[in-house]
Order: sequence, then structure tokens, then C-alpha cells
Amino acid sequence: MSSIPYWRLSGFYFFYFAFVGAFSPYWSLYLQSLSFDAVQIGVLMSLLLVTRMFSPVLWGWLADHVGKRVRVMQIAALCSLASFCGFFGGESFAWIFLVMLTMSFFWSASLPLMEAITLSHLGDRTEKYGRIRSWGSVGFVLAVIGVGYLLEFASIVWLLWAVLGLKLGIVFFSYQLSEREVIQYSTGLDSIRQIYAHPEVVIFLLSSLLMLFAHGAYYTFYSIHLADNGYSKGAIGWLWAIAVLSEIGVFFVMPWLLRRFRVKMILIISFACAMLRFILIGYWVESPAVMVMAQVLHAVTYGAHHVAAMMVVHRYFHGRHQAKGQALYTSIAYGVGGTIGAVSSGYCWEWLGAEDTFFISAAAALTGLMLLVWRFK
Repeated sequence: MSSIPYWRLSGFYFFYFAFVGAFSPYWSLYLQSLSFDAVQIGVLMSLLLVTRMFSPVLWGWLADHVGKRVRVMQIAALCSLASFCGFFGGESFAWIFLVMLTMSFFWSASLPLMEAITLSHLGDRTEKYGRIRSWGSVGFVLAVIGVGYLLEFASIVWLLWAVLGLKLGIVFFSYQLSEREVIQYSTGLDSIRQIYAHPEVVIFLLSSLLMLFAHGAYYTFYSIHLADNGYSKGAIGWLWAIAVLSEIGVFFVMPWLLRRFRVKMILIISFACAMLRFILIGYWVESPAVMVMAQVLHAVTYGAHHVAAMMVVHRYFHGRHQAKGQALYTSIAYGVGGTIGAVSSGYCWEWLGAEDTFFISAAAALTGLMLLVWRFK
């Protein structure tokens, strides 16, 4: 581990996902405090995902083209911080829309570039990825619990200051990283279009799109769903934390799981657990015990799925295509899938209600499972 910049990589993940832990669960509550309705909230929250349709591809292409992944990520992180400051300048829907769109364009670049940088540093030691990535989960847990209790006693506007501090941490650690020479593989010389068109890659990307579509309602309305059913902000924070604590656990056992199970089997189990999880959230929200059980399943629906997905991307996209491969996965899964899931969940929430919205999420997970069983090898 001595040749790997373990703490610098881990520090970036810590603050990146601490930002997610402070932003994703509570930002919809902040938007609700500005008197936006469910459709407006769904549209605004989807901007984090809309930009992932094109932003990672653009930034990934630029990073691979100039061969300076770290420098490109640093610029994106700094611009994301600067644009976030715009939230202090107004509260109208149009203004919030513009600021979220700008911030998200730069923010969307960071993670796929960081994944490529981390895997370049690891080389053949990809089994260590989960341990480094787990620090992101630790950051998420601390942020989601801390901000939850902060908002119990302070105005929701303090969320802006908490997130700003975490943004500063992202920028700081991005400037602690150094460039890593890209190892060229023979397959790295293949046309990127040939890789995109590979049947295994197509099926994998479609299933990933469906998994993130299924999570759209969860990331957008889960906190509101809990609050509407009598849960305090502190309890909401703990439920989010339980999910990520479970995720941390699975990151540490993934090397063992990957040695004993095929990636296909791990992906199939993650989709099956997603079906169960969203049904539980939709129909048994009144039971805290069931909500805890549903959040524990996050270990599989996100943690195991994410690590398995990274192994698939790393398998097919080598050398000079590595950043583009990470960008493509982010754009298709989080961008297209997450955006459609978030926007459609807003309309479903208004017209059908919470139960049917989460049932649709479960149905999407079932479709992804069937695709994997049918064609993925």
C-alpha cells in the first residue's frame, strides 16, 4: 500500500461523499422550505443527474485528450465551489435552477475522473479499491448524521454553510493528488466505438441505467417521504447513515466476495435486493424496524452493485480509454437513468402517491435483473 497515495485518495472520497451526505438527503427539504412543489423539486434535484448525461463525457474526453486527469479534476472542483456560492444570491425558482445547473455541470466531472485516477494508481491491485472508497462512505455517514442534528436545532439555511465547508474540502484534497502515468494496454488501442458496441457492455449499461432509474425516487423523495410520516430530521439522518454504514461493511468484504462469486451473480443479487427494498419503503414506511431493514439493503443495492460495476468498466476500458469509460458509465447510469428516475418520480409523486412511485422503482429493478439473466455473461 506504500506506493499508493492511500490517504490523499481516501481524503478526496471522504469530502466528496460528505458533500453528498449533506446535500442529497436534505436539499429537497431546503427546496421545500422555499415553497417549491413536488414537480419543481423533482426537476431541480434531477439537474444533478441531467448534467451527468453529457458533462462526464466532455470532461473525460478532455482529460484523456490532454493526458492531465488530475489537473482537469482540480479545475472542475474549483469551478463547482465557485458556482455553489450562487445559492447565497437568490431564492427564486429560475435562479436556483441556473445555479444548480452550473454547479452540477462542474461537479459531475469529479467522480468519474477520480475513479479513473484511483484505478490507475492501483494498477493490478484493484481489490484495494473498496477500502479506499469506503472512506467516502465514512464521510457520508458523519455528514448525514451531523447535518441532521444541526437542522434539528438550526434553520434550514445553515445547510448552505455546511455544504460550502465540504466543498472546500473537496478542492483541498483535489490539489493533494499527483498525475499517474497511464498504462497502455493492447486493447487500449481499440476503437472506443468498438468497445461501446460490445454486447456485454450494452447490456451492462442498460441494466445500470435501470438501477439508477429505480433509485431516482429514493434519492429525491425519501427524506420527504419519511418526514411526511412523522420521522424527525435526526431520525432521517440516522436512517441515511444506517444505509451507508452497511455500505462500508460491504466495501470491506467485496475482495472476499469477488474471489468467490462471479460479477454477474453479484449484480443479479443487487437487483433482487433493490426490488425488495423499494417495496418495503413504499408500503411499510410506518414501521421504523422495516425502514432499518430497507436501509441495510443499501449495502447490496448500491455498495455491491457499485464495486461490481467498477470491475466491469475496468475490465473493458483500458489505457487511454479509461476516463472515457468511467464517464460513459456515469453518463448512462447516473445521467440518463438517474435523471429520468428523478423527473418521473416527481410526476408520479403528484399523481400516484408514494406507494405507487416506489412500486415503479421495484419494477425497474426487476427489468434490469431480467436483462442480466438473459444476456450478460
